[in-house]
Amino acid sequence: MKAIKWLLPALMIAAPLAVQASCETVKADINQKIINNGVPASGFTLDVVPSDQADQAGGQVVGHCENDSQKIVYKRERNGDSDAAVPASAGTSQDAPSS
Repeated sequence: MKAIKWLLPALMIAAPLAVQASCETVKADINQKIINNGVPASGFTLDVVPSDQADQAGGQVVGHCENDSQKIVYKRERNGDSDAAVPASAGTSQDAPSS
């Protein structure tokens, strides 16, 4: 009976951690896919932002988590400037016309 008494408080503590781990897992999976496509790890950032702030994040939404309440935003690094925005229509360097 004592175990049942501690079960609810333990679940209340663990639930927020599990939700955060869920977003981190999705972010890690997306990160690995981008790297596997030939983009160096130093060439981009992924940020988890609330869904209602995704448009102001200045990047391209590449995923979502926490029942779509959080968005994962991709930003390409340009000349060491991590605030450089990637337009929503931007593709990968493979999509760029050759010069």
